[in-house]
Amino acid sequence: MNEPRTNQTTQQRQDRSAGQLEQTATTTTERPLDETATGTPPEQTAGQQAAGEQTAGASAAGEQRPGPITPTEETATAEQALAEMRDRWQRAQAEVENTRKRYERQRADDWRAERARVASEWLPVVDNLERALSHADADPQSVARGVEAIREQALDVLHRLGFTRLDEVGVPFDPSRHEAVRAVPAPDAVPGTVVEVIRPGYAAADILLRPAAVAVAGKQE
Repeated sequence: MNEPRTNQTTQQRQDRSAGQLEQTATTTTERPLDETATGTPPEQTAGQQAAGEQTAGASAAGEQRPGPITPTEETATAEQALAEMRDRWQRAQAEVENTRKRYERQRADDWRAERARVASEWLPVVDNLERALSHADADPQSVARGVEAIREQALDVLHRLGFTRLDEVGVPFDPSRHEAVRAVPAPDAVPGTVVEVIRPGYAAADILLRPAAVAVAGKQE
C-alpha cells in the first residue's frame, strides 16, 4: 500500500522541478541583453564603456540651450578697428574733395592769368592802330608804312604766344594744316601741292589755331 504513495510523491517533485526550469528559461529569454540594472555586463570592454559615457555627455550637452551672446574682448577690438577704418575713409574722402576744389580754383586762376597775359600782349597793337587812325589824313605813304609796322607787331605777338604763320606755297597739301578752297590748273606745279594761300593759318606745336585756306594744283589731263 505504501508503494503507490511513494510514486505519487516522486512524480510531484519531478513536476515542480520541470516548472521551475521552465520559469527560469522564460525569465532569461525576456531579460534584455543590455540590462544595466545590475551594472555593466561582464563582456563590455572599457573602450565601449568610455564611448557610451561620451555619447551620453554629448546628448546632455545638446539638450542644453546656448545662453545669450555677450560682447567679448575680440568683438570690441574688431569694432574699434572698424571705427578707425571708417574715420580714415572719411578723412581720405574729405582730402580728395579739398584737392578737387583746390585744383578747380588753381585752374580758374591760371585761365584768368593767361587771358590777361594774352590781352596785355595785344594792347600795343591796339594802341598803334588807334594812332594810325588819328593820322588818316596824313600822307598815304606814311599811313601805309604805319599799317605795315602794326602788322609786323601783331605777327610778333603771335610768335611770342607760340604760334607760327602758315603761308607757304609749293608744299604738299596737308589736311591737318590746310583747308582746300579750290583746285586750279597749274601745269608747272605737281598735282596736290599748294599754289596759292588765300588766308594764312596759325598753329603751335600741339594745337592748330586756324588752318590755312589754300588753292591746290589739280590733276593734269
